[in-house]
Amino acid sequence: MAEAGAFSATTIASVLLALAAVTAFALLARLLLDHLIRRSLRAPRVAESSVPDGLPWCEVTIAGARGKTLFGWFIPAGECAPAMAIVHGWGGNAEMMLPLAGPLHTAGYALLFFDARCHGRSDDDSFASLPRFAEDLAHAVDWLACRREVDARRIGVIGHSVGGAAALLLASERKDLAAAVALAAFAHPEAVMRRWLHARRIPYWPLGAYILGYVQRVIGRRFADIAPCHTIRAAGCPVLLVHGSDDATVPVGDARQIYARRRDERVSLLLIPGSHDGYAELERHIDKVIAFLDDATRPPDDERAAEVLLAKAGEGK
Repeated sequence: MAEAGAFSATTIASVLLALAAVTAFALLARLLLDHLIRRSLRAPRVAESSVPDGLPWCEVTIAGARGKTLFGWFIPAGECAPAMAIVHGWGGNAEMMLPLAGPLHTAGYALLFFDARCHGRSDDDSFASLPRFAEDLAHAVDWLACRREVDARRIGVIGHSVGGAAALLLASERKDLAAAVALAAFAHPEAVMRRWLHARRIPYWPLGAYILGYVQRVIGRRFADIAPCHTIRAAGCPVLLVHGSDDATVPVGDARQIYARRRDERVSLLLIPGSHDGYAELERHIDKVIAFLDDATRPPDDERAAEVLLAKAGEGK
């Protein structure tokens, strides 16, 4: 009996030790997998190599979330001007958005081009994400609102790709924006992730499903809650969706999907020839973008009348 009891105790101890080893191995494997996922999804950092030549720019630092600072260029446009906060896409930087600078500044807009966290010359952080892009965009808007050169009632946002999705998310979360322009925005983050999985031949089950779940846990938001095809319905300002018909990164169908989910006619869709990152066609259609912004940021009728009277009074002196 004693030998049987000792044998049983030894067996139990061995089983428990084996279970502990398996659990430890599984935990280490999961930690390694999580590390590999985060590393593979990390945005490439590309620093700016030029500046907004020919424009009255100045380099600025914007206080961001979590004690981080954002790099940017501010281009004023006189006193009390309407203004746009402009953010790039995944792996981009402020320089990549500069084709918009000349036309928008000539049209009378003050401009703030900036780098999101983990991009360009802005501070690093634990990770970048669509919600954090929107968070950085919100800090850029707040920075503009404090500038004496800017009319705080006429501030809009422009974003490209994930930056465009961030512009739509921000427009759904705050009601003080005058306008939002989303360039080549995707309709749903899950669809983007599934395309990413397919391009790397990663099966959805079980690994792909785990990756999608992990990303949502890390960013602290469900994909459905931040998807442009859903946030567009809560946008509190006029929205212009601009998309290239030859976009191979984010299919033009995404733009149509977002537009189909609009709540009212304040959302417009502009389809132009061109790819995901090509700005040549956008520059040829920039007049349509400016017309949208002019309409969205136009002062109320009583303010315009006051401006006319003041102008006439000045001419009579």
